[in-house]
Amino acid sequence: MRNRTFDCVVFALALALGAVAPPASAAAKSVKAAYNAFMNGMPIGTISENFEADGSAYRIVSDTKPMGLAALIQRHPLRFTSTGRIGRDGLRPTQFDARRSATESPQVSAEFDWGQKQLVLRHEGKTESVALPTGTQDRLSVMYQFMFLSPERLRQLEFPMTNGRKLDRYRYRATEDVEIDTGLGRLKTLHLVKQREPGDTVTEVWLSPQHQYLPVKLLIIEKENMRIEQVIQSLDVRD
Repeated sequence: MRNRTFDCVVFALALALGAVAPPASAAAKSVKAAYNAFMNGMPIGTISENFEADGSAYRIVSDTKPMGLAALIQRHPLRFTSTGRIGRDGLRPTQFDARRSATESPQVSAEFDWGQKQLVLRHEGKTESVALPTGTQDRLSVMYQFMFLSPERLRQLEFPMTNGRKLDRYRYRATEDVEIDTGLGRLKTLHLVKQREPGDTVTEVWLSPQHQYLPVKLLIIEKENMRIEQVIQSLDVRD
C-alpha cells in the first residue's frame, strides 16, 4: 500500500485541457520547479521538474528522490517524461514514459497517434490500443497545460487523461482567491477540487495566477485516509 501511495503523490495529478486557449507564445518557455512531498505530515521525498519549450515542441522531465523509509520501499517509477507539440490549444503529447531511472527502459508508456486517433498503452508486458479523444493529456503534461488555458476555462474543467495504464475522464471545480502558505511564501491561488464518485480518492490542486497558473500545491487523500501532499519550494519561470 505504501508503494502505491508514494507513487500516487509524486505523479498523480489529473487536471486540465481547455477547448479555447491563449496563443502558445504567452506561456513560459522554461520552468524549473522543486517540490517537497509529505505523507501524513512526514517528509517522504523531493521532486524536481523541468519544462522546456523549443519552438513548437516541448519536453517535460520529472525526477523524484525518495527519503527515509520511502527510499527503502519505493519500487515504482521515479522518472516521468512527456514530449510533444505546442499549438494554439496548448500541449499535445506524443509520448509519455515512466521508469525507475534515466538509464532504465520504461515500465509504463503511452504513445499518442493523433493522425489515427489511437492511444497505445504499454505496461506490465501488455500492449493495448484505445480511442484517443481530442484534448487528451498525460499525468505529467497536465501540470503545465494550465499555462495555456484562459482563466474562464480553468473555473470548471472536464478532460481525458492517461497515466500510461488507462484512460479516464476527470472533472474539477474551482474556487478563486484561496490563500495558502508555500515555500514561495503566502500565495493567492485558484483551488481545484476533483468531482468524485463515492470511494474515489480526494484530489486537489492549487494554482498560482501570479506564476502563470502553475501548480504550487497538490493533495491526495486515499481511501485508507492516507494524506499525501506536494508543496512547491522553488520556482524559476522564464518567458
